[in-house]
Amino acid sequence: MDSKLFIYNTLTRTKEKFEPLHPPLVGLYVCGPTVYSDVHLGNCRTFVMFDLIYRYLLHLGYKVRYVRNITDAGHLEGDMDEGDDKFAKKARLEQLEPMEIVQKYTLGFHDVMRLFNALPPGIEPTATGHIIEQIEMVKQIIENGYAYEVNGTVYFDVEKYCKEFNYTILTNRQLDDLLENTRELGGQNEKRGRLDFALWIKAKPEHIMQWPSPWGTGFPGWHIECSAMSSKYLGNSFDIHGGGMDLAATHHTNEIAQSQACNRVQPAKYWMHTNMLTVNGTRMSKSKGNGFLPYELFTGSHNLLKRGYSPMSVRFFMLQAHYRSTLDFSNEALEASDKGFKRLINAYGLLNKLNPSPKSDIDLKSLIQRCYAAMNDDFNSPVLIAELFEAVHIINSIYDEKIAATLSDIEGLNKLMKDFVIDVLGLKEESNQTDDLGKLLDFIINLRSEAKVSKDYATSDKIRIGLNSIGIQLKDNKEGTTWSKM
Repeated sequence: MDSKLFIYNTLTRTKEKFEPLHPPLVGLYVCGPTVYSDVHLGNCRTFVMFDLIYRYLLHLGYKVRYVRNITDAGHLEGDMDEGDDKFAKKARLEQLEPMEIVQKYTLGFHDVMRLFNALPPGIEPTATGHIIEQIEMVKQIIENGYAYEVNGTVYFDVEKYCKEFNYTILTNRQLDDLLENTRELGGQNEKRGRLDFALWIKAKPEHIMQWPSPWGTGFPGWHIECSAMSSKYLGNSFDIHGGGMDLAATHHTNEIAQSQACNRVQPAKYWMHTNMLTVNGTRMSKSKGNGFLPYELFTGSHNLLKRGYSPMSVRFFMLQAHYRSTLDFSNEALEASDKGFKRLINAYGLLNKLNPSPKSDIDLKSLIQRCYAAMNDDFNSPVLIAELFEAVHIINSIYDEKIAATLSDIEGLNKLMKDFVIDVLGLKEESNQTDDLGKLLDFIINLRSEAKVSKDYATSDKIRIGLNSIGIQLKDNKEGTTWSKM
């Protein structure tokens, strides 16, 4: 398959032509959520953007094996394996078993993804379901000489690894800088080097989630799960590994090191990272009080919001920024996105109301080429959306009889909008009351027609102006009166 798609590879820091290892199959691995709390909006942006990438690869004709993991083991998730077991802490707080916490928030995550119209991955493995694979990988890393065991905990030997491989290949940072910024932590006296990280951690008696291993009872480190699960389902070397940019410096850096130390190959050909969310120019965080949960955004219950916004309006808002760009939330930006989404969907709804002409005033082929060019340029969704609004202008102009289009043009526009608005961007009409609205408007249009027949033009105009004020536009033609959303 000859692809014109170019993607930015964090590993090389350049745009590269996308050439799958085993075409037409594409292996895509995305680091999924840690399910001890509600998924936050930053996570949602990552998953929505990789849904866009997944959808476009499918549209191009690739067969995609999409793997997105669920982190449900009680890891210590600090950069150097310190901190609380968040699952145990949440379980004690809510008086539940840890796996009840896992089930509750996994289902909540799936519900949010459905609201955002994100396609489910083909495989969604869990960390707790792959303890054996993680233990086997740790054993192999020890056998290959890149890890060591101290008092039941297994550490990765970064210094030994650095003698053969570039540990900071993903971030291009200097090892001296990493050492300088590493804090002194409990357990450092066990390690050979300050940058060494835990592959397997000895469990304290009070640690709820623990498993038997060759080194005693314990639990996996945070990073090993993705290496074990990606290699199991996609092979030791696959096409795309993705996640948020916050994962690059530690989690993904350590994933590369583990995988190369175990399998002797770079795990992924292309590494892709989404950028962060900000609110009114400030980084989103719970401590600052500007962190949004999805349902707070949908209902408008957050004190920074003037009102709630629908899931599709929020998805459209996310798609208006390139996945590698910072996305800034504000009420003004959300309002503009809400209006833009409705314009796009309403234009799609107008397509079956267009009247074909024997002649054509549009250059549809050029428009289609520009849409593909946008997505082939590292999935540039904001440029694609700009081109689609050109299609909206064309559709509205045909509807208003300002320009002419043949039946072939109208069919081409229909395909273009379905391909890119519905299938690639993943947008859809949200109202499940469209049929009821149509019946109501047909009734009102009939009342207006009767008023016109009776020469009651004041009532006729009042109906038209009233509908216009709530976003419904009427158009009179030879066949009668049609309506559309503005």
